[in-house]
Amino acid sequence: MKNQPSKASAAKVDNEEILPEYAFSRAMPNKFAARFAAGSNVVLLEPDVAAMFPSATEVNEALRALAGIIQKNRAAHRPGRPNPRRTA
Repeated sequence: MKNQPSKASAAKVDNEEILPEYAFSRAMPNKFAARFAAGSNVVLLEPDVAAMFPSATEVNEALRALAGIIQKNRAAHRPGRPNPRRTA
């Protein structure tokens, strides 16, 4: 049986194996990592939708308004309550 390298030694890479274009000597920490760790949800908007909103603040305001409408609509249409839109 051959000795297999441990996971720790397998993770090490010789500098000779890394191509010059992959050099990380000028790498910087991710400035968005803290936001990601805080539990942010990243959503990709389609280009036509994104064009309607110049900032993330406006997207959030629109979604809050829509969420309020949905909540009011759900509360009005709970089972056992008459639908105000329907006439008998």
